[in-house]
Amino acid sequence: MPDFSFLLLHVDDHAASARFYHQLLELPIVDQKDDFAMLPLQDGVMLGLWAKATVEPAGAAQSGANEIAFTVADAATVEATHADWVRRGLTILQAPTQMSFGTTFVAVDPDGHRLRVFAPPAA
Repeated sequence: MPDFSFLLLHVDDHAASARFYHQLLELPIVDQKDDFAMLPLQDGVMLGLWAKATVEPAGAAQSGANEIAFTVADAATVEATHADWVRRGLTILQAPTQMSFGTTFVAVDPDGHRLRVFAPPAA
């Protein structure tokens, strides 16, 4: 099986998106070209931000049809992350709430990609 190595997002402005994720997740921008930027996530997986205008073949899906999920330790961390992201001006689609898989909230990045933060229920 091939290794999972990239999460690619098609974005309007790859440089602005790179700055957004750099500031939000405190990740370094390790590569930036004319139409592409890259930040390291974890375990060798990279976040690639590709300018929509140059994606080949062109993408057909709209932003917000999928989610990037971030697991945190507990419900208090969900609440603290939510408060931080509100302070930073992110649009919140779902305030912290309890769901079958744990406590969660959803925000969006500047391109409308959904960012879900959740804490699984305590065992």
